[in-house]
Amino acid sequence: MEGIEHRTVNVNGINMHIAEKGQGPVILFIHGFPELWYTWRHQIIALASQGYRAVAPDLRGFGDTDAPPSISSYTCFHVVGDLIALLDVVAPDQDKVFVVGHDWGARIAWFLCLFRPDRVKALFNISVVFEPRNPKMKPLDSLRAIYGNDYYKCRFQEFLTLRNPGPLFLPKGKGFGHPPGAPIVLPSWLNWELTAPWTGAQIKVPAKFIAGNLDLSYNTVGTKDYVHKGGFKRDVPLLEEVIELEDVGHFLPEEKPDEINKHIYDFFQKF
Repeated sequence: MEGIEHRTVNVNGINMHIAEKGQGPVILFIHGFPELWYTWRHQIIALASQGYRAVAPDLRGFGDTDAPPSISSYTCFHVVGDLIALLDVVAPDQDKVFVVGHDWGARIAWFLCLFRPDRVKALFNISVVFEPRNPKMKPLDSLRAIYGNDYYKCRFQEFLTLRNPGPLFLPKGKGFGHPPGAPIVLPSWLNWELTAPWTGAQIKVPAKFIAGNLDLSYNTVGTKDYVHKGGFKRDVPLLEEVIELEDVGHFLPEEKPDEINKHIYDFFQKF
């Protein structure tokens, strides 16, 4: 695809597939769920043509990257560790790189900036805001406090393509289900326990955030208040700008590629 190159590199004990193009300062693109490097195809081509080296991996467990069998191998430390090791391979002469994240990849990007701000020049995140650790309540308990015991929020696959920004609920027991014999997923509270040392820590890298006004993630209860009433800026003090795109949903890199490309370039060229 227009000169995008593919290769496999050994990082952090796994074989990771990456797509890359261009020469210059590295931009690391981190995909979400259910996505692959392909999410970033428009950005890879555009930013490479503007003097950057675009690098987009398949994260561990995705696409052509190894998927370790143990569910305990998918903590935030493992995934961020993969990316740090990848940077050592693709950008050994660059102390810091630019980072772009979307969806789950945005959350990983926040963790990357939290754990290793020394490796990030600036961050451009899409759709998912920083979620500071609540020292008194695990994530599941927080969701229960918001939604109660009888309903839960669904935010995957076709639901993320909806254009109704209101809360989406399904009756308890009527969701995706859990096939008999299927492995239990990584407990939602595990990352919460592992990140205890970062309670109250701020994201201290220059950042820009963008979301579609019809995105379910952006319309989660309390998110807009957090973004626009001071909480986001408190936790990300170097946040330079928040942009809300009209009449678009969750998958901005593909829904509005030209606009996203321009926003990324305009932000990173400052540095």
